[in-house]
Amino acid sequence: MDLRVIKYFLKVVEEKNITKAADALFLSQPTLSKQLKELEEELGVQLFTRGNREITLTEAGIYLYNRSKEILSLVESTEKNLKKEKVIGGTLSIGSGETETFQWIAEILNQLLQRYAEVNVNLYSGNADDIKEKVDAGLLDFGLVIDPVDKKKYDYLPLSQFDQWGVLVNEYHPLAKKSKVSPSDLKAQRLLISSQSQVDNQLSEWLGGNLDKFKIVGSYNLLYNASLLVKESDIVALCIDGIINTRNSGLNFIPFSPPLEARTNIIWKKNQVFSNVSNKFLELLVQNRGKG
Repeated sequence: MDLRVIKYFLKVVEEKNITKAADALFLSQPTLSKQLKELEEELGVQLFTRGNREITLTEAGIYLYNRSKEILSLVESTEKNLKKEKVIGGTLSIGSGETETFQWIAEILNQLLQRYAEVNVNLYSGNADDIKEKVDAGLLDFGLVIDPVDKKKYDYLPLSQFDQWGVLVNEYHPLAKKSKVSPSDLKAQRLLISSQSQVDNQLSEWLGGNLDKFKIVGSYNLLYNASLLVKESDIVALCIDGIINTRNSGLNFIPFSPPLEARTNIIWKKNQVFSNVSNKFLELLVQNRGKG
């Protein structure tokens, strides 16, 4: 695929009309239509359903649209970082799960931005599975993930910070008055758990070895929307502390007893050749690791 044609494709999706896209690209409508037809033939799929006024994407078109944005983002980031090879500059892309540890990462990023005017950052939020996928694809330079997570195929830096597991309930829930929550307290409750792979094993072990004995009513990947459901119901979300500010929110966080902690880690691809800005970020991480 030609990057030029990918840009044409994205413009057509943006305009939802081939004639408008051709005008924006300073091309004739027949020329643009020909390029798109050749792209479909090259890929062996139909990308558009052409209506009287607007075009709509097929399932294959939606897939190509999402991947094309990622491809162009990676190309742009690569070009910027190569052009800045003699100075500390370019784009640093970092993804993170929901954790208070990102406050410490934010302090490191602020140091980087204040010291080097040519640096800019791209932040992405998701659970560990999302972060690993984008690190694998080269769309993120670094990922901040919370154990348990499989790190065999990554280089990584364990951080000194730990996250505390517990439950999130609304202020009227019977558990809200407790200072600690044990597995037996959760036997009769409707539970919402993280959808992150491998978390089930950790929670299952803490709960006594069998999640089937508990009423799991759903899962979440990021906690904010789940917290809204918790606020409006008797559902109990198993989560880590500090993600939701519970002050005056109608929600209470209660830690597990016995305690359950999770270490945070910075991961990156093995044998990755870093840009100058990535090297500097990692250097600052190592220098400040014990200060978090």
